[in-house]
Amino acid sequence: MGVVAKRSSMTLFSDSTSHYSHRVRIVLAEKGVTVDLVEAEGNHPPAELADVNPDNSLPTLMDRDLVLWESRVIMEYLDERFPHPPLLPVYPVARAESRLFMHRIEKDWCALVDSIQNSRSDNVVSKSTKELRESIMGIAPIFAEKPFFMSEEFTLVDCCIAPILWRLPSLGVDIRSSKQSKPLLTYMDALFNRESFQESLTEQEREMRT
Repeated sequence: MGVVAKRSSMTLFSDSTSHYSHRVRIVLAEKGVTVDLVEAEGNHPPAELADVNPDNSLPTLMDRDLVLWESRVIMEYLDERFPHPPLLPVYPVARAESRLFMHRIEKDWCALVDSIQNSRSDNVVSKSTKELRESIMGIAPIFAEKPFFMSEEFTLVDCCIAPILWRLPSLGVDIRSSKQSKPLLTYMDALFNRESFQESLTEQEREMRT
């Protein structure tokens, strides 16, 4: 993977299939940060993780003596630690709006993705799949207005959205059958063709689209 180039004082414990870990890897690739990457499955975290993270959760970032978990906390730390290129707006109002967008994505989309991936009930999975498609298609037209999500520049919001959109086929969500999806498909192509996005992908994630 592109962000793993050499030994570093920074280590990322990452779930190779989780969209939460994927968003952090996108940020690292955007920033050109090298890390020691420890890939694992969310249900089987590395044994040493419990020694540094009481939640024993993925992703977890270690930067010297600092240990962070919860993907949005990690993403914002990386954006401040490595300020170029900036992935949040400079002005407080726009920055707050971006944070609210990320909150809405987690509430409206991430919860549904988690339900699809983790629920053992076929009815729950079917309902969540339908709701996720409807929610995504409901905002598809806005992608005709600007090249990125409500922005002229690539931001942390896009880092949160991209892993979900990449996983849609594996989640059973079809967005290509609607005419109104064209702006969204254009946006997706732009995201997926970014060098940082390609560098962020694990082998398991690449297989999701093959």
